[in-house]
Amino acid sequence: MISFESDYIAGAHPKILERLSETNMEALIGYGEDKYCQMAEEKIKKACNRPDAKVHFLVGGTQTNQVVISSMLADYEGVIAATSGHISVHEGGAIEFTGHKVLTLQAIDGKLNAQDIDEYVTTFYNDGNHEHIVFPGMVYISHPTEYGTLYSKSELTAISNVCKKHNIPLFLDGARLGYGLASRQTDVTLPDIAELCDVFYIGGTKVGALCGEAVVFTHNNTPKHFITKMKQRGALLAKGRLLGIQFDTLFTNDLYMEISRHAIEMAEKLKSLLKEKGYRFYLESPTNQQFIILENEQMSKLAQNVCFSFWEKYDDNHTIVRFATSWSTTDDDLKELEKVL
Repeated sequence: MISFESDYIAGAHPKILERLSETNMEALIGYGEDKYCQMAEEKIKKACNRPDAKVHFLVGGTQTNQVVISSMLADYEGVIAATSGHISVHEGGAIEFTGHKVLTLQAIDGKLNAQDIDEYVTTFYNDGNHEHIVFPGMVYISHPTEYGTLYSKSELTAISNVCKKHNIPLFLDGARLGYGLASRQTDVTLPDIAELCDVFYIGGTKVGALCGEAVVFTHNNTPKHFITKMKQRGALLAKGRLLGIQFDTLFTNDLYMEISRHAIEMAEKLKSLLKEKGYRFYLESPTNQQFIILENEQMSKLAQNVCFSFWEKYDDNHTIVRFATSWSTTDDDLKELEKVL
């Protein structure tokens, strides 16, 4: 079976496993206070061009979203997100579990529009009964989005300006951030994100790490007693070294971007192959996720030899499926796929 099911189907990049093995017998302090977490934090701050930033390491994306959002919101506030946003549909109600409502807005190809956010918040405060309604306390976006699409710098700037206007933080989910930064069609850099967002995270789980996400607070806005809040939510890893060593490795000698560029190169080859074979694309994705529309019988036949992800029903006879490349995708994988197609 060839697998294009997701970007975390393999374990970890060999260089990360090597570093974990090399440092295995070192006696290190716990809870993220070790030298490798500190080294990783400094490298990430340098990459973001934000020497005043604060970096925390968590294990996975859902955990990170829940901890950040619940720590930053007041108990009467909710978070604005796209209807297709990860916190809206694929996290089992993790945000609502903490008592915060996800306030969904329609999106275009997975992206929120600054004007829609502005109108939503303005309308809320113009409502004479808004004290009886969940307050919009944060804006959540994904980059890349759940459809592999990207915000341009102008779109991200516009959303950032709306958040500043209404004095609410902008949180960017970067679970696949590397693949967005490495896209051939982006004009957004890591320093841009650090400047325009109040908090974001650099995904490791989907970009070569065994596990781990690096949360970056950019404007001296880390929630008070954030470490304690992490621990309350079961998110403070005793062996914090596991995360620090991985991110120190990812941000040494540009490995994070090397991994990401490889996945994009494989995605471009995958896209060309699917087009050559006459497959119909649901939308144009410039990142590592590619979405095609398959006739249901055709999908069942293909699934006998290839792993891919069900995405959503297109109509009674067709389904949208996702193919994803990653650091572990090889040319041999694509050659095998070509034979099957």
